[in-house]
Amino acid sequence: MADHPRVALIHATKVAIDPIEEAAAKLWPEAETISILEEGLSVDRAKSAELSGDLVRRIVDLSRYAEAAGADGVLFTCSAFGSAIERADFESNIPVMKPNEAMFDTAFSHGDRVVMLYTFPPAAGGMEDEFREAAREKGSTAQISSIFCDGALDAKKAGDDGAHNRLIADTAATVEDADVILLAQFSMAGAVDAVRARTDIPVLTSPEAAIEEIRRRIEQK
Repeated sequence: MADHPRVALIHATKVAIDPIEEAAAKLWPEAETISILEEGLSVDRAKSAELSGDLVRRIVDLSRYAEAAGADGVLFTCSAFGSAIERADFESNIPVMKPNEAMFDTAFSHGDRVVMLYTFPPAAGGMEDEFREAAREKGSTAQISSIFCDGALDAKKAGDDGAHNRLIADTAATVEDADVILLAQFSMAGAVDAVRARTDIPVLTSPEAAIEEIRRRIEQK
């Protein structure tokens, strides 16, 4: 492996870029990260109840593009394309990773009652399915329930991070009888301090766990 491995970060929305780039700079400064943004993915995914064949092909094509650009590994940062990313990984010669795999593994160690907060509705169902599949594979009895943070993503896109964080924290404050809270989208990571100030339940975010896991996979390749 090169001294400075190249990691392609593929985004479906601008608001996911900063959290993962900050995590990469903090946890793996030796890596060279390149960001690839394709906002049409989130626009088209929001219009479709199911993950269409066209979207699957586009995810696979983006992964191939990253590999052709010299990437040693690919990390997708949008949660709404799980099965398509699995397909891309199957067809790739390099590790291709879903955004929340590592966070789910950590959640299992906290207990069986898992609550996931989310801001992008098309992502929720697929993430719940991924969580349950991961639980089966790990032999975990954990159960997941999800709560929508209404208005938070719109505030983030409008540049109002304060409102975004407050709306997520307000939602978290209503959670009871949970062993751990997950913040589903990468774009939610900046709200973690506000959330932790409103609840005594442990709170997990995706970006740092994802960087640590893609590093492990690349170094083992």
